[in-house]
Amino acid sequence: MKNKTFTTTLLASVVIGLFSSVLAPEALAACQGTDLSVCPAPFDARLPDTRNMLTWSQSERVVGFRNDYRNYAGDVFHHGNATPLRVAEQPLKDAHYKVNGKTYNLKEYLKRQNVSGMLVLKEGKIAFKYLGEGNTDTTLWTSRSVGKSVVSMLVGVAIKEGKIHSLDDRVTRYEPDLKGTAWEDVTLRQLITHTSGVAWNEDYTQPTSDFARLTQCEASPGTYACVRKLVSGLPRAHPAGQNWSYSSGGAWLLGDVLERATGMTLAAYLEKSIWQPWGMASDGVWHAYAKGTHDVGAHGFNATLEDWGRFGEFVLNEGKLPNGKSILPDGWVTQSANWTRAKGSVSAAHPQGLYGYQWWNNEVPVNAKNVTPRPEASLQHSLWALGIFGQMIMVNRAENLVIVQWSTWPQAEPSFSAQPLEASLMFSAIAKALR
Repeated sequence: MKNKTFTTTLLASVVIGLFSSVLAPEALAACQGTDLSVCPAPFDARLPDTRNMLTWSQSERVVGFRNDYRNYAGDVFHHGNATPLRVAEQPLKDAHYKVNGKTYNLKEYLKRQNVSGMLVLKEGKIAFKYLGEGNTDTTLWTSRSVGKSVVSMLVGVAIKEGKIHSLDDRVTRYEPDLKGTAWEDVTLRQLITHTSGVAWNEDYTQPTSDFARLTQCEASPGTYACVRKLVSGLPRAHPAGQNWSYSSGGAWLLGDVLERATGMTLAAYLEKSIWQPWGMASDGVWHAYAKGTHDVGAHGFNATLEDWGRFGEFVLNEGKLPNGKSILPDGWVTQSANWTRAKGSVSAAHPQGLYGYQWWNNEVPVNAKNVTPRPEASLQHSLWALGIFGQMIMVNRAENLVIVQWSTWPQAEPSFSAQPLEASLMFSAIAKALR
C-alpha cells in the first residue's frame, strides 16, 4: 500500500501542478494537505470552529459539512474507473406526501428539509438530482453516522475474506487490552447491532454527554488516545444483548476492531475492497484520528453526491462487483435488515424493530395517522443509513431504488414526527411516482 499511495500522491501532485496556472489559488487551497486528484468546489475560506459542531448555525453547517475533510485530519480513498451514471428514461418530475392535514410537493420538501443535495437512482439511473447551497459535483459532503453503515459493509467484506472469523467473536479477540473492562464479554454481533449493554449517552443537546465529550476529543490534539480512554472506561448499563441503545462509542470501537483485523485504515480498506473495484468516480476522505493509522468508525466518511449513490447501488446489488465477484457473505444485506428485537428497538411505531447491522428501519410508522402514503404503502424492508442533521442513503431492493439526501436540519436529531417522518413519506411517494 505504501508504494501505491506514494505513486498516487505523486500523480495527484503532478496533476495539481499542471493545472495550477489555470486554477485560482483559492481552488487549489481546497486540496492543500491532501492527495486528492480533484480539488472539491466550492472553496470556503473561513471554516467554523469544530469545537462548536453541535451548535453551528445553519450557514455554518453548510460550510462545515462540505469541509469536514479540511476541518479534521483525513485519509484519502482513491476512486476507480467509473462509468458515468446514465439518466433514467422516466425522470422524477414530482412527488407528493401529506402530513398534518397538508400536502407538500418535492420542491417544498427540499425547503422543509434544508436539503443541500439529493439524488434518486432508479434501476441504477438518475431519475432526479439536486445540488443546492452552492454545492457541486465535486463537493465532498460529510456522512456523520451514515459512515456507520459503510463500516457495516466493510465488516461483511472482512468476514468474507476471513480477516474477521465471525460476528460471534468477542471484542477481546481483536482488542485483548479490553479484558477486565465492560467490553470483555461483548460480541461483534452485539457491537454492530448496538446491543452491547455498555453505557453511552448519545444526547446531542447535552454538553456533558459522552457524544459531546467525543466531539471535544476530536477537536483536540491526541484524538485517538482521548477517545480510546473515553470508550474503554465506560461502565456496564445492561447485560450484553438484552437492550438496544444507539452508541457512537461502540461504533468507534467496531471501526477499531476492523482496522486491527485487516491491518489497514478504514480508508485504505474501503479503497481496496469497494471504492476502486466498484468503480467510484471521485476520491473521498475519511476523518482520521491518527492520519495513516486510524480512521473513526462512528462517522467521518466524505464523498461526492453521485458516489454516495454508487455506494447505495453496491448495497442494492448485495456486494456483487461489476466483474461478477461477490465480496459480501451470502445474505449479508438481508441480515443487515433483520432488525434487532432487543428492548428499546421494538415499539408500537416499529414493531419489527428499528436497527440492524448499523442500518435503520425508517419505514412510515405503522401507527401513523392521517398521512399519505399510508404505512402499508411505505418502502417495506428498506435499509436507511442515517446521520445527524439529515444525512441519508436509502436502499430498497424490491423497488431497485436508491435515494441520497444531504441536509442541514436545525436539530441534530429531531422528533421522529418531524423531518424523519416526512423523509419516509417523501421517499415512499418517490417510489410510487417511479413505478
